[in-house]
Amino acid sequence: MTTPEFIIVGRVRKAHGIRGEVVVEVITDAPDAVFASGRRVFAGTAAGDISPSRQELHVRSVRSFNEGILVGFDEVPERNAAELWRGRYLLLPADEVAPPADDEVYLHELIGMRVELSGGQPIGTIEELYELPQGLALDVRLAEPRDGETVLLLYDDQTIASVDKDARVIIVTPPDGLLE
Repeated sequence: MTTPEFIIVGRVRKAHGIRGEVVVEVITDAPDAVFASGRRVFAGTAAGDISPSRQELHVRSVRSFNEGILVGFDEVPERNAAELWRGRYLLLPADEVAPPADDEVYLHELIGMRVELSGGQPIGTIEELYELPQGLALDVRLAEPRDGETVLLLYDDQTIASVDKDARVIIVTPPDGLLE
């Protein structure tokens, strides 16, 4: 799989206050570097595509907030403008993001990976990713004999045994009864 031109680094959850700040869910291991004052990010989609206008946002201010950060952008001066950003993704050019470590993957790399049990039995293929309150969930389209059905697997230490980026295979240990 090739690296896309842009990498997702955050998602705007909601507007906060009257000064145009937004609550950002951080989707990067380096939030202090990515969301530093003066840095710029691009508006984009969950697929990692940027808006056709290549809209840039420049970080004016940043501070910790609950399970994310509060970010003020120069281009978002007040709450009404901030409301328009709800659900939007924030991206950086791939060449400005440190490559993942050998045991890490970008979210976009998970789509299309095969899912197998530790014994090599195929389960299916990852079709979609969902951010749930419990964490990242993988929507897996099941292989035979339940071809076409889907199941959600949490991307956590209890479920994911290993990820092989080169072979594009995830080995899982699903909860008892999930695949029956």
